[in-house]
Amino acid sequence: MSETDPAAAGLVTCEIAEGVALLRLERPSVRNALSLPLLVRLAGLMVSCDADREVRCIVLTGGVRVFSAGADVEMLSGHNPASYMVSENRQAFDRIRETRKPVVAAVAGYCLGGGCEIALGCDFVVAADNAVFGQPEINLGIIPGAGGTQLWAPRAGSGVQARAVLEGGLVGAYEARRRGIADCVVPVEALIPAAMEIAAALAAKAPLAVQAAKSAMRFGWRAPMAAALELEVVTMAGLLASEDAAEGIDAFLAKRQPSFGGR
Repeated sequence: MSETDPAAAGLVTCEIAEGVALLRLERPSVRNALSLPLLVRLAGLMVSCDADREVRCIVLTGGVRVFSAGADVEMLSGHNPASYMVSENRQAFDRIRETRKPVVAAVAGYCLGGGCEIALGCDFVVAADNAVFGQPEINLGIIPGAGGTQLWAPRAGSGVQARAVLEGGLVGAYEARRRGIADCVVPVEALIPAAMEIAAALAAKAPLAVQAAKSAMRFGWRAPMAAALELEVVTMAGLLASEDAAEGIDAFLAKRQPSFGGR
């Protein structure tokens, strides 16, 4: 699947002005669920912005109503362990996370599952006062598969990460700020201007120095984090073969309570 597919063009829009690229997720009818076409389109735009000398910073948002409620669960239902390991959606998450230029996430409303993993992989998280963060994958009989078992701890500590991943609960904007998940909280109407203000300040810095600083700060990701993320993907892929995962995904799609048997 190509990120230049005309059918996917409207799923993520891109506006570039004064050194800042504003990327906006555009599936509001399904709370910006991360379908494969959306992920591929987003990854392609991130790579393009990374290569564009005119772009010095990226702002990623879903607007003032919702960031993303997470993965399109129907997409997961078609995978087995082998196919998930080499899937386009797994590769898209990797490409998004590996962006060299600074990325500011402007988060409003639900920021769950894969959406939360994308936000926490950014360099700054600006939260609207209506933002809600969470990793609810455990409720489907699976685990986060795009960084959720790793990305909370550097910001908020291992205890907060354990609660997020093992309980699958939700964290409101102000609690997210107290725990270090969000860098600041602003009124929802000020969300995009606040994120753009941070991005403009970053865009005014020496671009080579900014990219070098980001690379240096993330140096530890290249071995320990990379190994941990790979283990996460392998574990997630294995769980897709379990009866519990099939039950959890089917129950979610059927809008009923799951009955897990530990198999």
